[in-house]
Amino acid sequence: MNTLKTAFLLTALTLFLLLIGDHFGGRNGLILAFVFAGGMNFFSYFYSDKLALRMYHAQPATREELPRVYKVVENMTQRVGIPMPKIYVIPTDSPNAFATGRNPAHASVAVTQGILQLLDDEELEGVLAHELGHVRNRDILTSSIAATLAGAITMIARMGYWASIFGGFGGGRDSRKGGGLGGLFMLIVAPIAATLIQLAVSRSREYEADASGAKLTGNPYALARALQKLDAYSKRLPMQASPSNAHMFIVAPMMSGADLAGLFSTHPPMAKRIERLIGRDHV
Repeated sequence: MNTLKTAFLLTALTLFLLLIGDHFGGRNGLILAFVFAGGMNFFSYFYSDKLALRMYHAQPATREELPRVYKVVENMTQRVGIPMPKIYVIPTDSPNAFATGRNPAHASVAVTQGILQLLDDEELEGVLAHELGHVRNRDILTSSIAATLAGAITMIARMGYWASIFGGFGGGRDSRKGGGLGGLFMLIVAPIAATLIQLAVSRSREYEADASGAKLTGNPYALARALQKLDAYSKRLPMQASPSNAHMFIVAPMMSGADLAGLFSTHPPMAKRIERLIGRDHV
């Protein structure tokens, strides 16, 4: 299923780029869009994980630096039969974590300094099991590509907007006069499309990773406690994250209480996640 989602996302990006190229540049724009789409697809598949890690200044961590993390991850990967992922630490006090990579053999797990300080050993184990659930469920590629595509769609919309103002790419048609209005439309619609991409791949995968993590540790209460702590502390000390890849984290960065952004959250409500784990909405 996740393989189909990935193929769908890459196909959707290609079609979107071709549509934009044809609209703003005619035949020349179409050719340019096709070349750009090929490059973006290649980059998304092989390098989207590295982009996410670099964006948050994640640094590779050794066993000596993060003994708690290595001990837990090694035990669990051996138990479920997946390769040991690379371990990274993000230099921020805001508590959070994410997994990325194109498959279990090329996976990475990143944790913030804040999460290491906040959680006890059982709770940290629950969080790491959740992230390994993403790896085992093979949805890390879909998540990483969705992050890249969401950013790309927004960037392309802005490029199309300015191109329409300054005359396109040399292949305009009479019917495209007044393309500035079309460019403005794309500038508004494209971020919504990017958000919908994230919503499509994120909400159900968090429930699945929670369930996988609880099954892996045999201790759903520890993960529920961790989620409750992370939810509370991340609101007090929000992590500055890009909207295009906020869905990758175990807890949505910059999650605010009951504001309008909650309608477009890429994560299910925390109370519902906890209720699915332990049968009630709080520990």
